[in-house]
Amino acid sequence: MRFAFTDDQLMLRDAVRDFLANEHTASQVRAAWEAPVQDASERRDQPVWAALADMGVVGLLVPESDGGMGMSYLDLVLLLEETGRAALTDPVVETAAVAAPLLAERAPDLHRADWLGAITSGHSTVAVSLGSAGAPAPFVTDADRADLLIAERAGRLVAVASGALSLTHEPSIDGARRLFDVTWDTDAEIVLAEGDDAAALAADAFDRGALGVAAQLIGLADAALTLTVDYAKERRQFGVPIGSFQAVKHHLADALLQLEFARPVLYRAAYSVAEGAEDRSRDVSMAKAYASEAALVVARKALQCHGAIGYTVEYDLHLWMKRIWALAASWGDAAWHRERVAQSVLGARPPH
Repeated sequence: MRFAFTDDQLMLRDAVRDFLANEHTASQVRAAWEAPVQDASERRDQPVWAALADMGVVGLLVPESDGGMGMSYLDLVLLLEETGRAALTDPVVETAAVAAPLLAERAPDLHRADWLGAITSGHSTVAVSLGSAGAPAPFVTDADRADLLIAERAGRLVAVASGALSLTHEPSIDGARRLFDVTWDTDAEIVLAEGDDAAALAADAFDRGALGVAAQLIGLADAALTLTVDYAKERRQFGVPIGSFQAVKHHLADALLQLEFARPVLYRAAYSVAEGAEDRSRDVSMAKAYASEAALVVARKALQCHGAIGYTVEYDLHLWMKRIWALAASWGDAAWHRERVAQSVLGARPPH
């Protein structure tokens, strides 16, 4: 058995990496911090999002019959990792990983073509509000830019057009990641599923979202570590690069070790989701816990190695570091996901 990505998967990953490295730089991330809150009708031009849609990233999990690529999460996970590396400011996890496959499965015939067509073409983004077995989802990310909201409420999975939403902007540690308290009139809801069916669909969607954020955390951590290594090579003290100091080497080695342990756990979970494995929720929680903890370690080590300059908002490190802090706590933090793994393991054991 071959435990590796295919050449086509790696080529698509490299294409997305090269594109984002050229077109979504730190200046774009910084600009997103300064951009005003907006609604979908006034949304600014999004050339990067449109280009990702043209490359097939946004519609990767949408069936070919609906205009998508008809591929699996195992194909998407590498691309989400690259969006993390670039600290992408567009809601790719919510739209491409969570909403697109859900709507492909359950969108009403009256809206299916319009919704999926707008998503795969890059003309629409989707916000989501989902929890799983008590995982909190108090605020909605990027609701001001979304054309549609998918939410789990009162035993139902519903879709609500952006025009029916009432938004209250909430503070976020990551200024490029807007948070909103969202309300709407129930008359505006389009029901996608109810009861046990809704719970099952929402649980699968939650797993895809948690795994997507885990992939982004790995990319973010990798970028922060690379930035730190480059800085350690250039910054000189006592006439030599600080990277030659044993203490700095140990910090960087510890960060790399955490990252390299987390990455295969992420890929294993992506395989479980792609194959619909029975224990996929457990594997997703392992991936999110490992990715969150590894990224937090990398952020801490990066800050220590940079010293005082790492604390300044003018330096790019804080853009990646604060995204790490935000995503590590979203879609269930490491402690919540470790508890879910424990419950899965204990539930599988025979009673004593």
